[in-house]
Amino acid sequence: MIALIQELFSYTFIIRAVIVGILVSLCAALLGVNLVLKRYSMIGIGLSNVGFGALSLSMIFGLSTIQLSIPIVAIASILLLRLSENSKIKGDSAIALISSVSLAVGIIAITVKTGINTDVCNYMFGSILAMSKSDVYISIAVSIVVIVLYVLFYNKIFLVTFDENFARAVGINAELYNMLISILTSLIIVLGMRMMGAMLISSLIIFPALTSMRIFNTFKSVIISSAILSVFCFFIGIVVSFELEYPTGACIVMVNLAMLLIFSVIGKFIKFGTK
Repeated sequence: MIALIQELFSYTFIIRAVIVGILVSLCAALLGVNLVLKRYSMIGIGLSNVGFGALSLSMIFGLSTIQLSIPIVAIASILLLRLSENSKIKGDSAIALISSVSLAVGIIAITVKTGINTDVCNYMFGSILAMSKSDVYISIAVSIVVIVLYVLFYNKIFLVTFDENFARAVGINAELYNMLISILTSLIIVLGMRMMGAMLISSLIIFPALTSMRIFNTFKSVIISSAILSVFCFFIGIVVSFELEYPTGACIVMVNLAMLLIFSVIGKFIKFGTK
């Protein structure tokens, strides 16, 4: 195992992928707890499809994929929030509407311009070879911003997650912090698409939170457990992917699934914390 890890870290592209992957996994786990508790976890799929549409446009116009995708996906996240709160189109319907249109636009744009090619498939299903030096720098900077903002506004995010009416009653701008969660999620979706792909990125958001909730009952314990689990599953997944030469994103998802099953069994006998 040690020899395998040493060989793994002998490749520069693997080191880049591990650095970004750990940061993205950590951020996704933190935000995922809030999204799962608010029953808004499917936003990952919706925003990843928006990201794919932005990717298609960037390829057509020769623009930087991350620099173009971040503002587009951030705007889409705000639109999803507004649709869900202020219109007749609620929650899952709003996500399905925006994600399906974005995916269709992306596929049509790429097909008309160049045809479906390997690069697009990598973005759909992930590739650790996709991480360039500039991607790494941008990903590190954005991940640090996400973590810092989450820590700074932890108490307010906690209140908004569990009881928006009470949060408003004590003077907290619930709409502002809902928007903050949504925008931070959009940033992580864009970064994570490089390795996990548009079809699998939502697993980084959903699995760690659901797995931790099998055993832990308090918000803080679920947050800590999710962060540790997410990083662990990412690292094991990338090691398995390297050893077996399987797609990275798919390996990470399967490791997460295995941990969910293990925690579900343990949770039948052991629970930590009180609800």
